Amino acid sequence: MTDMETREQFRTVKSSERTLEILEHLAAVGERRTLGELARDLAIPKSSLHAILRTMQDMGWIQTDPSGLRFGLGVRALLVGASYVDSDDVVALTRDALDQLADEVGETVHLGRLDGADIVYLAKRESRHPLRLFSAIGRRLPAHATALGKAVLSMQDPDAVRVMLPDELRRLTPNTIVDHGRLRDELALTRERGYALDNEENTEGIRCIAVPLRREGLVRDAISCSVPMIRLTPQVETEIVEAMQRARVRAESALGFRTR
Repeated sequence: MTDMETREQFRTVKSSERTLEILEHLAAVGERRTLGELARDLAIPKSSLHAILRTMQDMGWIQTDPSGLRFGLGVRALLVGASYVDSDDVVALTRDALDQLADEVGETVHLGRLDGADIVYLAKRESRHPLRLFSAIGRRLPAHATALGKAVLSMQDPDAVRVMLPDELRRLTPNTIVDHGRLRDELALTRERGYALDNEENTEGIRCIAVPLRREGLVRDAISCSVPMIRLTPQVETEIVEAMQRARVRAESALGFRTR
């Protein structure tokens, strides 16, 4: 391979890397960004970035607002994300357990997966009440600030969790645990009682309860129930915890896990 061919191959790989960075960044920020904002956020020269954006726009991966100056995710990104969820075996196998749990508790129910230091929503059942938690499939939140995340992290080695999470834990509400020592104690308590609590740590006015889903190998998934504090009496919380433990057994059975 000549030096020119080697350089051309590197440019091709670099272009692919930048394309993925753009998609991930637009998904993370959740809003349209200008060329200048993207260039600054991603440290990509405007000339290179402009060419990549126009190619991605032509192929439907991103789209612009009516002014043509602000870029956001396009319909192809939606199709790929939907295909991932539709083809995921955990989503398919736990469907009945989530349906039954939602019928029992009448509140918002989620299935989430640990991805790096974040939790990503893979499935959702809506609350039957008008006052409910806002959420969406594909939404990404810091694992330490969610019951789903704490449920999964509680099943990991504590030292591995410390390496996995950033040094500075992001605060989402005044109740978010941002001290690593306190979080370690919270995960130990979660492991002991068998379920995790998000006490208005992600969204003020909402408490969330979650249980991890065990399979062979590393635990990555959990199911949760989110309830506005105005409806959450001690009796209701006890009933939800009991319903979630039953849902956990049903879901783990569907996933092929048997308690020894």
